[in-house]
Amino acid sequence: MEETKIDRVAMGRLAKALVFICGPDHLTTVALREAAESGSEKDIKKARALFLRLKSGDRMAALTMLSD
Repeated sequence: MEETKIDRVAMGRLAKALVFICGPDHLTTVALREAAESGSEKDIKKARALFLRLKSGDRMAALTMLSD
């Protein structure tokens, strides 16, 4: 996945999609929610790394939910 900037609103929406896919307590869901709230570069970098470690099917499902 190429380096893309995701705004805070999109991260929040992605976190909501992951609640449905992975659950509210999943490490990636929590990290995305924190990054959306704080907007800090450190939190964004952590959330992005965790998102990229998800199974490809979970990533695609979350991204598909954003496009609807």
